[in-house]
Amino acid sequence: MTRPLVRRFRARSLAVLALAWLFASAWGSVVQTQWNLQGLVGLGLDIPLALRLQTTAQDLLGFGPVLAGIVAAGWLPALLVAHGLARRWPQWRTLLLSVAAGAGMVAAIRAVDAVAPMPVFIDATRHGPGLLAMAAGGVLAGAFYAWLSRRL
Repeated sequence: MTRPLVRRFRARSLAVLALAWLFASAWGSVVQTQWNLQGLVGLGLDIPLALRLQTTAQDLLGFGPVLAGIVAAGWLPALLVAHGLARRWPQWRTLLLSVAAGAGMVAAIRAVDAVAPMPVFIDATRHGPGLLAMAAGGVLAGAFYAWLSRRL
């Protein structure tokens, strides 16, 4: 009787994790799109709302899966470590998972930048504010994951 319970627990945990991962990936994709469009506005271009929305949707479909892979690569080790630490300090679980999700995202982006032929793979992460804006989605997703999975 415990096997089906364990399977159900794992399926729910993975579903909650997948939801948080999709949120972080979508957040990052939208941030990088808007960051780039705002850079064009800074050069004097007029970008109407309809074009912003269209570009955002295209980036979610085109760049979103790439970023999702990057986020997954950063989250795997970071969240494993955070879960291990949370077993020892359960009162810090939400903070640990939130920080790990944000830090894992930053580490993965910086790792991609290190091997990319261009100076940075994602222009929004060229400087601290853009990187922090993208990492904020990881932190929020980590907190969301911790909150949704707390009963599991």
